[in-house]
Amino acid sequence: MGFEMSLIENKLNLSTLLVLFTALVFTACDGGKSDYNPANEKVVGETIAELTLPPNVPAPIDPHRAATKQIVNMEVLEQEGTMTDGVTYTYWTFGGSVPGQFIRIREGDEVEFHLKNHPDNKFAHNIDLHAVTGPGGGAASSFTAPGHETVFSFKALNPGLYVYHCATAPVGMHIANGMYGLILVEPKGGLPKVDREYYVMQGDFYTAGRNGEAGHQPFDMDKALAENPDYVVFNGSVGAIAGDNALKAKVGETVRLFVGNGGPNLVSSFHVIGEIFDEVSVEGGDMINRNVQTTLIPAGGAAMVTFKVEVPGSLHLVDHSIFRAFNKGALGSIVVTGDEDKKIYSGLMEDKVYMAEGGRSLTLPSKGSNETTAGSKAERIDMGANVYKNLCQACHQPDGKGMKGVFPPLAKSDYFANDHNKAISAIVHGLSGKITVNGEVYNSAMPAQSLSDEEVANVVTYLLNSFGNKGGEVSPDQVKKVRSSGAADKGGH
Repeated sequence: MGFEMSLIENKLNLSTLLVLFTALVFTACDGGKSDYNPANEKVVGETIAELTLPPNVPAPIDPHRAATKQIVNMEVLEQEGTMTDGVTYTYWTFGGSVPGQFIRIREGDEVEFHLKNHPDNKFAHNIDLHAVTGPGGGAASSFTAPGHETVFSFKALNPGLYVYHCATAPVGMHIANGMYGLILVEPKGGLPKVDREYYVMQGDFYTAGRNGEAGHQPFDMDKALAENPDYVVFNGSVGAIAGDNALKAKVGETVRLFVGNGGPNLVSSFHVIGEIFDEVSVEGGDMINRNVQTTLIPAGGAAMVTFKVEVPGSLHLVDHSIFRAFNKGALGSIVVTGDEDKKIYSGLMEDKVYMAEGGRSLTLPSKGSNETTAGSKAERIDMGANVYKNLCQACHQPDGKGMKGVFPPLAKSDYFANDHNKAISAIVHGLSGKITVNGEVYNSAMPAQSLSDEEVANVVTYLLNSFGNKGGEVSPDQVKKVRSSGAADKGGH
């Protein structure tokens, strides 16, 4: 019995030593920061906080600077803006943009927040900052009528990336109209240095008209309650960070994205096509996940993602709930310039016909086969409409207007207006290189489509007689002639 007790006592002593050793290791790794309490840090001096419009962020905080008093001046503006080409919407904004201005402070800072509601606004507003420890995240102290200014202060206690939003009733409507943004509380000592930082925030919008319906569109409460948005976008509108507005980087640079999700309803599955996140600050907090393909960002949440760009090209930012990206607008780009590295990415090496073992070569349907052929122009248009719906509209959109900076419009298109063979060639041979459509330059790539001559004739005829185009008809024989030319269209004006 005494021998057994001795063993138990030794095990307990070893366990105690292990616990103490582990605690010492964590304290050492923390650099003594466990003794740091931002609530007690002395505030030295004051300054006007730098605020930036998306996709820009303020400069990183000097890792050696003391905690200071930061004065934040933010104005609420209700203003009309463009949701997508031909569609306007009345946004409610913090600082005149959706998302609102980016705020960058440091843990231990004292923030004196001034919320100003422009006299021309129609509604009262307030602000709830998720970085605030206090009633309503500041909302209880910032209810602000048009033409008024309210002031409150808070101590930044917790480092992280946090959402702020309006919390005036009906809260969902205020958020759905664009009243959200991000506040970064840098840890004492700062974040690791990177080459570029950008501000991206997703939001879902609910309009009385369907996606792409022209004119000024008001907010639709029934769609919002059903959580059925017409638009899911980055930075407030379709194409806000695509085309000429795309983010920029160079090969070899490290990029940090501060990504938020204003909601009000949808969870984001954030993904960058062609990259892997080296590090993700999960939900904007201390937990770091590495080598991540797609990260979930809840409504009212955020994440910091960091990655090094290794090869040139266009990297596409998407919500990987993918119909939101290609049909509702959650699509952006980072254009990376620099030298290629064939060891990392070769590009296309070979394109050849493949026939499965024991199979036979593919023969496209033609007249005389079992394929249904159009007996009139009207039938050709009807049959072409089905081809368009099943194959084309995901990129070029149901209204044919395409996606600004990414997929060119087919509506009122001057690209094939006087030369129908251009439309045929794009389908049967593919299309790459820069083209100019309705005065805008596009540089995406369209692969050749596996359609019969009849199907191509039908869909091109449908396009010619739809979306405000001039009309006309294409025959299968005309398609056959273009197909036999065998040359892919390399773009041009």
